[in-house]
Amino acid sequence: MKLSKEQVCKIVGARIREERLKKGLTLENLAHDAEMDYSQLNRIELGKINTSIYQIYHISKFLEIPVPDLFKSLVG
Repeated sequence: MKLSKEQVCKIVGARIREERLKKGLTLENLAHDAEMDYSQLNRIELGKINTSIYQIYHISKFLEIPVPDLFKSLVG
């Protein structure tokens, strides 16, 4: 099944949110650590924007998870 850009953004955003909450981080904490604006991170988590690979890398670094783990639910 082919996913739309919007579906991919929502799935990856939800995965970021899930991992952030597991770590007990607020949006503000992660946004500060990842050197991004709080509202930008919020839009990423909600799947409202298609962010850059660099931002995904930066977020995964501070969540302490490998980048591919953010995309696992997209594959099978």
